Amino acid sequence: MMTYNRWAIGLAFCLSGLAGYIDTIGFISLGGFFVSFMSGNTTRLSIELAGLHTGGIATAATVLALFVGGVICGSLVGHFGGRRRKSAVLGLVAAALALAATLDMIGLSFAGAVLLAFAMGAENGVFQRDGEVTIALTYMTGTLVKMGQRMAGAMLGGPALGWVRHLVLWLGLLTGCINGAIAHYLVGQGAVWLAALAAAIFALALPFLPLDD
Repeated sequence: MMTYNRWAIGLAFCLSGLAGYIDTIGFISLGGFFVSFMSGNTTRLSIELAGLHTGGIATAATVLALFVGGVICGSLVGHFGGRRRKSAVLGLVAAALALAATLDMIGLSFAGAVLLAFAMGAENGVFQRDGEVTIALTYMTGTLVKMGQRMAGAMLGGPALGWVRHLVLWLGLLTGCINGAIAHYLVGQGAVWLAALAAAIFALALPFLPLDD
């Protein structure tokens, strides 16, 4: 993350916000299952397995599988997108979100909600180098660990502000979560249309931004 320019960090802030927005909508719609935080869903799956709750097991397993499928598709689309990799991945995200919103409109709310996990898995392909994710957009545990490490480094004489970029990324997710909760309260799962539009706008705008990869 430290090797990216400010435009890329700004994009990461926005996309982290998009992830928080969608994760909150998915969490509310699915009754406590996440669509971007798979550690939490693994915990839920374990609880459901221990209690032999078939409905919860099916939901957790479906979300986990769709998220991994999204990661795979996002990586493949990014690979074949070449120099337009970021735009290609965000185009896939926008399409998946639009499909999820459409499914909700026609009465398939559960299918639309779990499909959000596919979109969030795909979004992780935006910042990727040599096949590895370089900025995690949909989960923050590692980001907070790195922020704490940078703070400790600053106390030991390292860069005084090395932790700020990690804080910015976390704040992006937090802001998106708040907005997602408000949007869901106002219009329900239909709020996903706004996220689909945002992803599409980013996909179209990225070729004109001075990003460094």
